[in-house]
Amino acid sequence: MTTSQNDSALVDYIQPEWNAPANVRAFVSTRRVSPLGPPMSDQHKPDFLQRRKEWLTSWGNGLVNQWGWDSQPCWAKQVHGVDIISANSPFGAEADAVWTEEQNRPCTVLTADCLPVLFCNRSGTRVAAAHAGWRGLAAGVLESTVKAFDDPGEELIAWFGPAISQKCFEVGAEVRDAFAQVVPEALDAFVPGDDDRWYGDLYLLACQRLARLGVTEISGGDRCTGSEDQVFYSYRREGAASGRMLSAIWLS
Repeated sequence: MTTSQNDSALVDYIQPEWNAPANVRAFVSTRRVSPLGPPMSDQHKPDFLQRRKEWLTSWGNGLVNQWGWDSQPCWAKQVHGVDIISANSPFGAEADAVWTEEQNRPCTVLTADCLPVLFCNRSGTRVAAAHAGWRGLAAGVLESTVKAFDDPGEELIAWFGPAISQKCFEVGAEVRDAFAQVVPEALDAFVPGDDDRWYGDLYLLACQRLARLGVTEISGGDRCTGSEDQVFYSYRREGAASGRMLSAIWLS
């Protein structure tokens, strides 16, 4: 299923338009069906996993069963770092990227302005999902994710899910400097704002990082969580009460 920006507020999830192998399946949920709440605090509540199970199994009258998943996601505890874990890791393991080569085992990340990046190899034998906020992106979470593949970068395909766009992503000079110290061309991803403020392009910053790894077949990157308020959650717009969207990828 593909959707336009005009009608995506009326759908439960959006699927990537990309050149992935037929056995690679993926989606990102919209705010219409994503009452997930702030995930970090939820993970300390005893009913957290049960509520996640109930949400997935009730969504779309058993749509999860149609996906054919063999298990719940591991629901990694995202900390804006660079660690990657396998999808059969224990529930709540600390990481910002998940990979698998097993069929019907989902790799998932939760976002609300941060950039979700879904990966697969051209042979359709391995997939991964990465949560790339600016801190994790600057520190190298995409590099860690690419290393989880046995393939060279040229054999990988990536899709950028919805994230905050440049026009809504105002940051201080320290954010610009954090990227430029590692990748000098990152300066091209920032335009000046008022005083010592800048507007950063997460999509371009991610493209620059992936290009250095040989990953050049990239799709997506044309949505804005900050401005599309009827479709997506935005932490910057809604604050601590913001929900999260679920991005998932798996091998069928």
